[in-house]
Amino acid sequence: MAVMTRWDAFHDLRATQDQLEYLNRMFVQARGQELGMPGSGAAGTPAWAPPVDISERKDAYTVEVELPGARIDDLQIAFQDGLLTIQGERGAPPNSAAEQVHLSERRYGPFRRSITLPPHVKAESIEATLEEGVLRVKLPKAEEAKPRSIEVRTARPRTPALADAPHGNMPGRTTN
Repeated sequence: MAVMTRWDAFHDLRATQDQLEYLNRMFVQARGQELGMPGSGAAGTPAWAPPVDISERKDAYTVEVELPGARIDDLQIAFQDGLLTIQGERGAPPNSAAEQVHLSERRYGPFRRSITLPPHVKAESIEATLEEGVLRVKLPKAEEAKPRSIEVRTARPRTPALADAPHGNMPGRTTN
């Protein structure tokens, strides 16, 4: 009598995904990005970096970050010493007990992206908007330093009484 087993098309895929997740955890631990280390997320999950586009116009730089599902309250943006840092957390969608996930390629959890920009950015004028899953950060450029002419003046004239007095007759000095 032949025994039939049910073929599971996703069995090999799940096994491969489990192996890749294990290798990723080992790699992350080897780099020291575990719980409590800078740039790490909760429960030892490393922060992921969302994809960005950076463009430049005559008057500003624009950074566009792909963050579908992220909420404004979960975003933090900082600019210091020419370094733009965008960080936050994107929550995973709620799991339904009625469905089984076979493949999940999107990233969830804490994210962080730092971008070094040229020094002539007006930090006080930076603006950010979140629309349709894309964060747009506009970084206006500061006015370029314009060369200026510096007038050269003569030094103050020396005091005439001291300048014209013979060395032997200087005030406070006696001669023999």
